[in-house]
Amino acid sequence: MKHILSALVLNKPGVLAHVAGMFAARAFNIDSLAVGRTDDPSLSRITIVVIGDDRVVEQVRKQLAKIVAVVKVQDFIGQDVVARDLMLIGVTCVPEKRPEMMALIEMFNGKVVDIAQKYVMVEIAGPESKIEAFIDTCRPYGIKSMVRTGTVAMARRARSKTEL
Repeated sequence: MKHILSALVLNKPGVLAHVAGMFAARAFNIDSLAVGRTDDPSLSRITIVVIGDDRVVEQVRKQLAKIVAVVKVQDFIGQDVVARDLMLIGVTCVPEKRPEMMALIEMFNGKVVDIAQKYVMVEIAGPESKIEAFIDTCRPYGIKSMVRTGTVAMARRARSKTEL
């Protein structure tokens, strides 16, 4: 089962290495990893996607919480979350296929960020399934290069009846 863990950590050198080392020491693979500062410059948020059974992931979560630089750990399992990935992908695009490619980009709510005679670079953001679907759609054109972020996620805020 896929688990998205969020760790609020001190924004100090070596913290990411310590967290990643904890996973490696337990021979647990990280499927996705994203790190960034929060609104508080002294804190960063690490979002880690792991695949494993609930018991093993719960043990990893507990070990993560024991790291001194970790302020808070959250497992989003069972919660309503918004999760997004970001990808830049360079695709072969000869001039006669450009209208077709532009239609695909629009269909996926993508954004052209660079273009050349026989190449287009596209930015796609969304759930992992959307990213994967766009990759599959681009394969016949020829993928020249690709880079992806890890998943970032936040739990949805419960709405009161007055907000609806």
